[in-house]
Amino acid sequence: MVEYDPAQLDAVFHALSDRTRRGMLASLAEGEHTVGELAAPWDMSLAAASKHLKTLERAGLVRRRVQGRTHVCRLQAERLRQAQGWLRFYEQFWTDRLDVLEREIRSAKEDKDHG
Repeated sequence: MVEYDPAQLDAVFHALSDRTRRGMLASLAEGEHTVGELAAPWDMSLAAASKHLKTLERAGLVRRRVQGRTHVCRLQAERLRQAQGWLRFYEQFWTDRLDVLEREIRSAKEDKDHG
């Protein structure tokens, strides 16, 4: 298994554990948005949206820049790629186990059909 920074993975999975933050990331996947634009679908204050965005920033998933009084956010997908790599190991683990199970079931069926 590839080595990952546990603190970074913890931060990413913590950030992804909230539906609102996942929704914000989905919006940012379409392009840059202001904090107000990200808050609007969730009917939340700018302060509440900013708290969610700080969590995403700490996880390295979002970058924010200030243009005058407006905060503009954009997706930083590299940490998502790292998390996906970590998950891919377990996806392969279960795929291998299910392949073994399938072979055992087919073998047992063949033995029954020919026995």
